[in-house]
Amino acid sequence: MEIKCDSISLIRLDLFLSSKLNISRSQIPNLIKNKLITINDNIATKSGVLVKENDIIKIEKPESNNQDCSFCIDFDVEIIYEDDDILVINKPPYIATHGAPSLKESSLVDWLKANNKQLSNISGEKKEGIVHRLDKQTSGAMVVAKNNISHSSLSLQLQNKTMGRFYIAIIDAPLKSDMVIECNLAKNPKNRLKISKQKNGRYSKSKFYKLLLSKDSKQELILAKLYTGRTHQIRAHLESINRHIIGDSLYGYKGNDFRVMLHSYFLYLEHLKNGKMSFYANIFDDMNLYLKNNFDMEMVSEILANISFNNFSDDI
Repeated sequence: MEIKCDSISLIRLDLFLSSKLNISRSQIPNLIKNKLITINDNIATKSGVLVKENDIIKIEKPESNNQDCSFCIDFDVEIIYEDDDILVINKPPYIATHGAPSLKESSLVDWLKANNKQLSNISGEKKEGIVHRLDKQTSGAMVVAKNNISHSSLSLQLQNKTMGRFYIAIIDAPLKSDMVIECNLAKNPKNRLKISKQKNGRYSKSKFYKLLLSKDSKQELILAKLYTGRTHQIRAHLESINRHIIGDSLYGYKGNDFRVMLHSYFLYLEHLKNGKMSFYANIFDDMNLYLKNNFDMEMVSEILANISFNNFSDDI
């Protein structure tokens, strides 16, 4: 990572980096100790060294996962709502929800920790605060538990359906009608990265609603409502009826190189103190641009404004 100093006066290196990277000043000495910071190509040796306008500061990524990597976080996350119990965020695409042995880049949990968010620890260190997850390329609304009491409450709500999400997706061929898909899902024996219908899998159920055809009537904006929360559930269910989300090459989409156009748009839950609450997550620029290029945006805006619990709660 390379940062150009924009301070018009001399400023300590640790002060400058902590403000730019949203990390604690106490983390800088560890980076210096491991010779990971250079100033104008010279290795930094002290946290208190002064940097000036136009100095080029470079930070190398640690080789070991045991070293502090919060400085590597080069993304930000929109906070939709926050109090002492929960945090509702709009997860950007291309960000993994939590760490894994194969993951080399920073995750959402890394961002939460780097921003000093209090998190529940029921799910373990790598999944602190995580009650439910979104696939790496999927964006949108997620709720994070800030303590174990709220985590337990939210987990129970996922089971009894008092908490849920509505997703919007763009698919490569219109649905024939609104439909419910129920089947058992498990890892595909021919491709372990995929989930597919399997007799010995876990029960899953989704409902899909037609929202709007594209300008050429070949694609469709749809709404997906989950009754269960299986891995890749929406993607696998659509593939089972020969429909594919734009950009989802793993599940059969054939076309230009886009990310998976799937977004968790609406989230509802029961707050321990505030009762029923609901939240909308803004659509990211890449998905907005795709919609603008292929759909009537006036109609899209009108449809999205009408997505609510009351309009789609007929069979929750």
